Amino acid sequence: MNPAASLPATPPAKPALSFWQIWNMCFGFLGIQFGFALQNANASRIFQTLGASMDDIPMLWIAAPLTGLLVQPIVGYLSDRTWTGLGRRRPYFLVGAVLSTLALFAMPNAPLLWMAAGTLWILDASINISMEPFRAFVGDQLPVRQRASGYAMQSFFIGVGAVVASLLPFVLEHLGVANTAAPGEVPPTVRYAFYFGGAVLLLAVGWTVVSTREYPPELNARWDEAPALPRRPRNDVLLGRVGTACLVLGAAAIAAILHFGLDRALTVLGGLVAALGLAMLLRQRVGSDSGFARIVDDLYDMPVTMVQLAVVQFFSWFALFAMWIYTTGAVTGVHFGSSDTGSAAYNAGANWVGVLFAAYNGFAALAAIAIPLMVRRWGLRGSHLVNLALGGLGLLSFLWIRDPHWLLLSMVGVGFAWASILSLPYALLSDSLPAAKMGVYMGLFNFFIVIPQLVAASLLGFLLRHFLGDAPINALAVGGASLLVAGLFTLRVRVATPVAPVAGVAR
Repeated sequence: MNPAASLPATPPAKPALSFWQIWNMCFGFLGIQFGFALQNANASRIFQTLGASMDDIPMLWIAAPLTGLLVQPIVGYLSDRTWTGLGRRRPYFLVGAVLSTLALFAMPNAPLLWMAAGTLWILDASINISMEPFRAFVGDQLPVRQRASGYAMQSFFIGVGAVVASLLPFVLEHLGVANTAAPGEVPPTVRYAFYFGGAVLLLAVGWTVVSTREYPPELNARWDEAPALPRRPRNDVLLGRVGTACLVLGAAAIAAILHFGLDRALTVLGGLVAALGLAMLLRQRVGSDSGFARIVDDLYDMPVTMVQLAVVQFFSWFALFAMWIYTTGAVTGVHFGSSDTGSAAYNAGANWVGVLFAAYNGFAALAAIAIPLMVRRWGLRGSHLVNLALGGLGLLSFLWIRDPHWLLLSMVGVGFAWASILSLPYALLSDSLPAAKMGVYMGLFNFFIVIPQLVAASLLGFLLRHFLGDAPINALAVGGASLLVAGLFTLRVRVATPVAPVAGVAR
């Protein structure tokens, strides 16, 4: 399956890949999404079963985005500099898949709440080890003209994998597996779904590992179509002052929150500001050749397109996080009339959330087929705007729909938004990234996925109690409005102009 194996000589530009070659290189995302979908649809249920209150749920979820914040830039930086007999990105696919499978087997068997939260942390770190290089893999293997199709193929597999994974507890119940358990125990439907998902994750990622090959770094450098990144001179004095100010401001915010007895979840925001300041100060004290310094410098020099996409991603992922953590509470409370985790009504509603999550992922799989056609007609930005608007309207419709079956219609819009979020920002970004830094910038781009989730974890519980009537369904409405705002900011994103590669010259 080596794209270059049958070529008698090095072509002047990166060759286009066939449909089945793109299929194989993206197939691993089927398994990765099994892990994410099981986590997204069932983590709140597991936490509540083990005694967590609705107020605690956002902070328990904080492990997932925080882990991605740390893991993805490091894995991206390392994979840019890796070349083994297994390739550049594939060693990370394999290691992450093995660890993710073990975590999926362990999480539904956690006897205590803190153990379940810790396993979620391990699971998310492991999935991120596999997922980040997959994003760079598309940029490595495909020429610019095929990247939208490559990322859309990933979205297709994400949708298919998530449909099956989200439906598993619902299907298992109808096959006779018990959907309730003793207090403090996770129902068998959830446990068996996690076991099956772990096996699928390992097999799917393994298929991509054995069925694909990678271009060596020197060929990717020679075929680079990205415009050169400007190197902005770094002002160490200013960096030190800003770093000190951020560190002091973040520490003061944490102290004030604790002193005045405010919601402790808000300390996460102070921690983010303090961490940014600490990173700036550490950059001044480490050598320029260290990995940490290079990652910070790359962040400082990121292309304009990435800066503009950061705003789009903030509002998009804030909305998604609100949906993931509050849909169970909204649907069980409003549409099924129960918040008692031991009741049949609650568990029926929780299973229906799995159906809804399966539905939006199914619609995302269909949207992934339509997205390349949309891009040809409306371009990358116009297509993303349309899809985000559909998602925003879908979440807002939870406010007036009361028949849970009609919520499937809401999921059509959410599915189109989800498919678009998972593909078009990466297509826009990859066209502006140099081949030698594809991994690290894809990892750094994860900051703008993680930070909004951390902000959501910090703010949503506070907003829910003090401004949203303690009603989870109102948090979904906030998410809908956030998607509409993200769509408007898409219009500001600059589209990179490809640079024709010069034969025999590595840029």
